[in-house]
Order: sequence, then structure tokens, then C-alpha cells
Amino acid sequence: MDIASHIAEIGWLDSLSRQDTPLHRIDPRAKLLATLAFIVVVLSYGKYELAPLMPLAVYPIALAAMGGVPARFILRKMLIVSPLAVFVGLFNPLLDREPVLWLAGVAVSGGWVSFASILMKFALTVSASLAMVAATGIHGVCRGLEALGVPTAMTVQVLMLYRYLFVLADEALRMARARALRAAGNRRMGGFRAGGAMLGSLLLRTLDRAARVHAAMCCRGFDGRVRTAEPMRFGWASAAFLAGWAGVLALLRWVDVAELVGSALTGDAR
Repeated sequence: MDIASHIAEIGWLDSLSRQDTPLHRIDPRAKLLATLAFIVVVLSYGKYELAPLMPLAVYPIALAAMGGVPARFILRKMLIVSPLAVFVGLFNPLLDREPVLWLAGVAVSGGWVSFASILMKFALTVSASLAMVAATGIHGVCRGLEALGVPTAMTVQVLMLYRYLFVLADEALRMARARALRAAGNRRMGGFRAGGAMLGSLLLRTLDRAARVHAAMCCRGFDGRVRTAEPMRFGWASAAFLAGWAGVLALLRWVDVAELVGSALTGDAR
């Protein structure tokens, strides 16, 4: 994927956050707290508890359905960061070889079970976070965090970092196009030396661009806070959303739904 495609991906994330769906109308604070509670519940399970995690997939699936977030978008973003989760649990099967269960007569060690648990926890938490951000937007997430007590300096830094990605990508796209036009298929203009020179030039150009953007912001009265004209309203719908999901997550945590379903199916089979 080239630089222009990455810029389009970031712009598409903004377009997803501007939809008008039931989830978009929920206050960002309610979505943040519900997602935080979901992550805490997912991480509270032990490394060998695999089946109880499966019913928790209802939360990211419901968020994506309510917010009109395509499953293809979530899966593609998850694949980008999935090597990190694979690396974290890669050595578990080598370090934990004690069998903990049998499948069709084959012993499965605790390392493989814990490895699968890491991957499932990763998929659940990342998909829920992506769906929440896509249905809220970076601006909404930062506003919600600030309203929940996160320091303003931190939320402004996150917002500026996100917006600065467009500046960096735009400068990189211009340089890549200029190099392609001057090279005219000549591979000698590539290589590590040319790449290092381009990175240095990109750094200088983005620093100069950032200084001009900061000067323009100061001229317009920027005082360290990003203000919006639309106020946040924590209404009945937001309260019902937060309370409802808190109840569902508590039920899923303290009641083993997977075991109940398995027992019911086993009883019917008998």
C-alpha cells in the first residue's frame, strides 16, 4: 500500500466518524467507559480460560453493527498490528509443555492454550477499540477523555499527533512523486543513501511546516485547548447504553455462558 492509500485510509476513518447512527449519537464518555469496562473484563480472565472469552465477542460485533463500521475495515487494521500479539505469545508453547486438555485423543499443552488466549484477547480488545474510535472519531475520543479527567495537555497532544500525520504523509507523498519523476525508471536514484537523504529532507520540511502551522494557530488565539462548538450531552440514551453494557459484561463475567451452552447441547444430544 502506497502513501496515497494510507492518507485515504485515514480520511476514511474520519468519514466513518461523521455518520448518523445510534452509536454515533451516544455520548463519547459512555462509549469510552463501556469499552474500558469491556477491556478490563477481557483481561481479567486467566491464561487458560479460552472458552469463556468467546461470548464476549458480542460487544465488538454489536458496536460495529450499531455504528455502521464495516467488518473488513476492522479486520484489515487488526492484521496490521497482529504480529505484535503473535510475538508476545510465540514462545508460550516452548515454555509451557504441560498438557491441560485433550482434543480427539491429542494432548494440547498449556502453552498452546495460553497462546490462543492471547490472540483471542488481542482480537477482542483491538476490534472493540477500533469500532469505538471509528464511531466516535479522534476529536470525540479526546473530548470524552478530557471530560473524564484526563489532563488537557495529553488529549491535545494526541489530537495534534493525529492531525500531524496528514502533514507528514502529505510531505512524504510530494517527495516520493518528485523522486519518481526525476528518476524516470533509473534504479540508481534509490538505495539506502538516497533514502537517508530523503528522510533528512522530510524531517526538515515537516519541521518547517509545523512551525508555520503553530504560528498560524497562535495568530488565531490558540491557548493550548481545542474547543468545539457542539457541546456533549450525557442523556438518557447514553446512560442506558452504559448501564446496559455494564450489566451484560458483569453477567458474562460471572456466568460461564459457554459452559451453559455446552451443557445444554450435551444434554440434548443425550
